[in-house]
Formats: sequence, C-alpha cells, structure tokens
Amino acid sequence: MIKKLALLILFLALAAAGGTYWAYGQIESYVASPINPENETLIVVPDGANYHSFTRKLVAEGVVDTSPWARWAAKTHPELTKLKAGTYQVEPGTSLADLFALVRSGKEHQFSITFVEGSTFKEWREALANSNYLVHDTQALSEKDIAQKLGLKEEKLEGLLLPETYHYVAGESDLSVLKRANVQLNRALNEAWGEREQGLPIKSEYDLLTLASIIEKETAVDAEREKVASVFVNRLNKGMRLQTDPTVIYGMGDNYDGNIRKNDLRTPTPYNTYVIFGLPPTPIAMPGKASILAAANPADTPYFYFVADGLGGHKFSKTLTEHNRAVRQYLKTLRNK
Repeated sequence: MIKKLALLILFLALAAAGGTYWAYGQIESYVASPINPENETLIVVPDGANYHSFTRKLVAEGVVDTSPWARWAAKTHPELTKLKAGTYQVEPGTSLADLFALVRSGKEHQFSITFVEGSTFKEWREALANSNYLVHDTQALSEKDIAQKLGLKEEKLEGLLLPETYHYVAGESDLSVLKRANVQLNRALNEAWGEREQGLPIKSEYDLLTLASIIEKETAVDAEREKVASVFVNRLNKGMRLQTDPTVIYGMGDNYDGNIRKNDLRTPTPYNTYVIFGLPPTPIAMPGKASILAAANPADTPYFYFVADGLGGHKFSKTLTEHNRAVRQYLKTLRNK
C-alpha cells in the first residue's frame, strides 16, 4: 500500500513538473512571438501605463493576439513591467520581447521636418502646422509674439532660422523646433561674421544675413554664390542700387502672381531695391550656411551685373553693355527652347 502511494505521489509530482514546464514553454512562446503588423508601425505608450493596460492596448490595436499567457508573462519576465511613456516605431517581425525592450529603453521614434534654403517664415509656419505629432503652440501667435517667445528683439523671423532637417519626438512643441533653428542660425552666423572679409560694406551681422538671403534667392548653384555676392558688394561699394528681383517679389507679398511687371519695379516698397538704395530692412528668406559664408567672403571680381544664362546658371558682366548683350542672349536661348 505504501509503495503504491509513493508511486502515486511521484506520478503527480512528475505531472505537475511536466505541466509547469509546458506552461513555461507557452509563456516563452508568447513572449518570443512576432507582433502582427506587416509594416513599420508607431506604438504609443501613454503616461501612467502599466504592463496589463499596455498589453490590453496592444490587443485592442491588433498589434498582438489575445493570449491567456499574457498575464503570466509579467511574473516570469518582470522586466516587461518597466515601461517608459512615449511613441515608438517597430519593424515588421519584431518580437513582443523586443518591443518591450524598446519601450523599456525610452528610445522614442524621431520624427523629422525639413526646411529648404530660401524658404520664408510663412512657409515654415505652414510646414509646422502640417507636421504630425508636434504640439502646435505657435498656431494662434503672431510672428512678433513668436519672436518674443524665442527671446529675440526682432519682430520678423525672416532669416533668423537656419534651414535644414530637424528631428523631434511626439509631443514636442513647435516652439522647441524654432528655438533650435535659431540657435543653429546664430552659430553659423557668428562663425561667418568672425571670419568675414575685412572692409565689407556691411555694418552688422543682421546686414550680413540680409545680404545672404538675397544671394540665396538669386542662385542655387554652389559655385556661383561667391560671384553673386561679389556683384552685390561691388554695387554697394559704388553706391549703386542692388536691383534684384527677389526683393521686389518679397515686397509685393500676396500681390505677387508669378510675374514681375515694369510697374512692379517702379512701385516703391521698403524692399524694392530698384527704388531704394542699400539693403532692404530685413532678410527676404532663410539663407543656408553656404550663402551666409558667401556673403561674408565674396569673390574678388570686377562684375556689377548678372543674368540667367538659360542653362541653369548665370552670365556675369562688368559693364551694362555686356549685361544687355547677355540679356539678349538669354532671351534668345529661351525662344529656342
């Protein structure tokens, strides 16, 4: 009788051990299973989420399948319970364990927004407003209000933000992006100003920005920037009007319909350099680093004029006669096209 009882106890112990081993295998299979999305997907861990609320959220969103082993996984893998709120991007085939490891690391997905050289603050505002996962704190603010929020004395932000690609995490303020763009601009401007050619007809760093913005709007050809800068510097030194179309366009504002007419060139605005002498009162766009450096270190040339050559670049001239000839050639090139 005792022998039979001992065998029964042994049998029950082995069954229990086998059951435990089987259950443990099911839990491990659950933790190692890949999540469902076949494409990259963003997963949000809300503030205050715990393991159980987060796994329920994953099931509700179809990221993982419901499983009776989910509640036990937290007991065998206590590291799964350590979550950091945020927005995370996961790749197809990512296992549940890898997903929780990512969430535990706090390495949130970095979104990006790109501002191109020569863009205006109006275009920046539109890009920010259309960017997902940003908090739009500036939407109801005027340009002057935003400048004050950034701690700037200027009322216009044209030229005071460096165009490039900026990264941000979900929930970050658009003001934070603008602040970083201003910091980057000041860094590039201070470097260029410290290494500028001596004797330039430019009184301040802000004037340098204004000149750089005109250069930015006049050419996108890297090899031409210093030449274009030399034309404007030569004109400033001679007391000549800059006579650059982008300043006319900027001064026209919303009245610009894609064409500049002779009357537009004669209509006075604070920015119309066919009418005013010297630089306009503010930059007319966001210059990139290359244009800022070109404004600070123009080429040494005898040129006072340039016009598009119809081939993607410009023809530079020393005299008005040469320039008029280049204009006629440009028009001929356009007609032949």
